[in-house]
Amino acid sequence: SMMKTQGEIEAAICDGISRFEQEYLGRGPKHIQTFLTGDLLVVRLKGVLTAAEQHLVKTLPTDKGRDLLKQVRCQLIETARPVMEAMVEQITGVKVVSLHHDISTKTGEELVIFTLVTPPNFREVKRR
Repeated sequence: SMMKTQGEIEAAICDGISRFEQEYLGRGPKHIQTFLTGDLLVVRLKGVLTAAEQHLVKTLPTDKGRDLLKQVRCQLIETARPVMEAMVEQITGVKVVSLHHDISTKTGEELVIFTLVTPPNFREVKRR
């Protein structure tokens, strides 16, 4: 198999994370971007909150709704961590050292950051 370009790695991660959210949450993000920079893989998802989650945040006192939602999302990511790490390792060819996660209940933006053992090798794109 040909070595992937940086863009192909980033696109494959987007697909994998979108599929994951679809399977685990019943819906994917409205918008997703992945940035590979050195040994960091940053995934930025927008519009991830379900209708139920949005309702929860609106109806509960601010801190309570937010904390509850963050807890549930973090727990979900922790539970699915092996699946996500395996996917990242398969796409990049590099082992994952750690995974960091946060979500904003205000903006519905979610960040998942993977730290890799080494920067992945990728094929340089020939500029015409």
